[in-house]
Amino acid sequence: MNERLQFVVVTGMSGAGKTVAMQSFEDLGFFCVDNMPPALLPKFWELIKENGKISKVALVVDLRSRGFYDQILGLLTGEEEQHNIKTDVVFLDATDEELVARYKETRRAHPLAMDGRVADGVRKERELLSPIKSEAQIVIDTTNMTPRELRSDIFGHFSTNKTIPKFHIEVVSFGYKYGSPIDADIIMDVRFLPNPYYVTELKNKIGTNPAVYDYVMNQPATEEFYTDYLKLLMDIMPGYQKEGKSNLTIAIGCTGGQHRSVAIAERLAKDLSKKYVTNISHRDAHKRKETVNRS
Repeated sequence: MNERLQFVVVTGMSGAGKTVAMQSFEDLGFFCVDNMPPALLPKFWELIKENGKISKVALVVDLRSRGFYDQILGLLTGEEEQHNIKTDVVFLDATDEELVARYKETRRAHPLAMDGRVADGVRKERELLSPIKSEAQIVIDTTNMTPRELRSDIFGHFSTNKTIPKFHIEVVSFGYKYGSPIDADIIMDVRFLPNPYYVTELKNKIGTNPAVYDYVMNQPATEEFYTDYLKLLMDIMPGYQKEGKSNLTIAIGCTGGQHRSVAIAERLAKDLSKKYVTNISHRDAHKRKETVNRS
């Protein structure tokens, strides 16, 4: 291991946010493993050393077993300097009242009180994890945190300028006749614009063709709509970033996904790319390959 290995052990109270933590470390480029069986830990550690290309590992584990905790640190003891390893233990906590409320909300039984009261399970777990919490380098109290705030806190501890996920936008055109994109965050229907499909010389071309593009953009309704829509998007993008979104998909739809939606998506992607990392795709533009051409 020539590059310094960053090894993070994430543990804490059940319901305190380990799933959100795992997702946050994944976004930071960590190789993440959730609830690895203790017996596999030595083999996992050997594979990490042999690989040589993995520089960041986050191990999210249930440490009710003190032996497992000792086993993890035992493997790393004496190897940190030899193999240039940095180890951190992150402990996620919350008040008993908040943990009970979260379990009640999800209607789950506590793993230490499957047939009893959730409060009893929380109390038992806190007693078992107390020694581990005292040894953790980082303790995060998630009592009053939203998932976004927990993510931000983890980023604050472990991100660098190279690892902070950049906010980017995906612009996709589509045809309603083929269904709306299931991953779209924002969908705009542009079927109110005049349709080039009914213009003989434009029918078999798509919105990237200059003649089709100009036809769509030169409609009286287009410019007013587009100006207002672009302003709306620019106004709300900072809000999405503040809420912790790393990517946003904007879908533009028309009937067949070949003319109006393609033209509007092209212009939108060009304008958004002046401020944001933007990608564009046309999902349905070539569905009628036998008749569509770009000439």
